[in-house]
Amino acid sequence: MNKTDRMLAIVLELQRKGLMRAEDLAAIYETSVRTIYRDIQALSESGVPVIGAPGVGYSLVDGYFLPPVNFTEEEAVAMLIGADFIEQKFDAAYGAKAQSAQKKIEAILPQHVRADVARIRSTMKLIAANGWDTANEEATFLETLRRALLERKKVRFHYQKKMQEADGNRRSTRVVAPYGLVLVHGSWALVAYCDLRHDIRHFRLSRMKGLTLLEESYTLPDNFQLQRYRPPDNRNTVVRILADASIRDKIEESNNFFMEAIEEHPEGLLLRFRVNHPDELLRWVLGWGADVTVLEPDSLRIRVREEIHKMRKRY
Repeated sequence: MNKTDRMLAIVLELQRKGLMRAEDLAAIYETSVRTIYRDIQALSESGVPVIGAPGVGYSLVDGYFLPPVNFTEEEAVAMLIGADFIEQKFDAAYGAKAQSAQKKIEAILPQHVRADVARIRSTMKLIAANGWDTANEEATFLETLRRALLERKKVRFHYQKKMQEADGNRRSTRVVAPYGLVLVHGSWALVAYCDLRHDIRHFRLSRMKGLTLLEESYTLPDNFQLQRYRPPDNRNTVVRILADASIRDKIEESNNFFMEAIEEHPEGLLLRFRVNHPDELLRWVLGWGADVTVLEPDSLRIRVREEIHKMRKRY
């Protein structure tokens, strides 16, 4: 951290905490106490009203705020919860920046607004989906991919597809040119041009292994804009399932990506899905046990019977 950034951070820390010792500031910014003394002197000379008392610490004159930004309670809560979300769903580097941003936001709030914001935030909680941990492999991949996107460098990784390829393989090695990162249903996906498929493909970070940043550069197409990009929809297979009406709430809560409609039926609920391949719903169907029945296609009915037969052998 350079001197200018550290001096601003010290002001914000004093606004947030009220009273800080030089030793505590030195520990926070990983510098010497002597350097903090010099920073405080420079702040005073520049017109920042810092008060110091030997053995007690430093504080700012009451009423001094920098910068002069006013947030309502709702605006401050929105920004702080947004920082919470970034801390959970991004990598460690962005998580640290989110924490830093929270401190800065809290520091510029007047005391009465800060108290109201703290009270509101205490009534809300974000829970990371899928056990997300910023120290796990996916978070490391996210940091590498951000670097690849900024430097326009290709990456290599081993990828495991959900469905088997025509050659019977589910695993392959890919070299791709990253075009963007997308958060879908709580999971990160990479949009990239795949050298193997010679087209744009989507790769879930959770299915990647051995991600490596390469030295090979690439050029992003002039006509590609991630915000406007819409992937082609190749889901041409319709699946119809009859479900027991008693589990309607649970089915709706499952929020299955492939589900298109739920209709009332004399015998229960008629569910309609559209998929690339029927096997994409196999485990979802099996998870409901006898509460659901596949009506079509026959290929999925056969696959369900085969899996049940295997389960019976095991039990």
